[in-house]
Amino acid sequence: MNAPIQNEVMSTLRPLRFPRRRTSPTVESLTERLSVLTRERQNLRTTDAGLVVLERNRVAIARAQWELSYALIERYLPKPAAAQSAA
Repeated sequence: MNAPIQNEVMSTLRPLRFPRRRTSPTVESLTERLSVLTRERQNLRTTDAGLVVLERNRVAIARAQWELSYALIERYLPKPAAAQSAA
């Protein structure tokens, strides 16, 4: 059985906001990245990885989730009427 999760404060490793990248990854590539990061996290937890490694993985997962939410918004948010008529 895994040891209980420890609640360590490691605020120096995580940014307050994630900067947006110039090129936007696709929803599909971000979904795949999240799958890879989640499998990595499960493996890290199974092998009792250190807190710093777990925190870096957590931040990477949070960033990928943040980017995925923006990619989904960009894909599915209706365009303003003026932009639709110009297209």
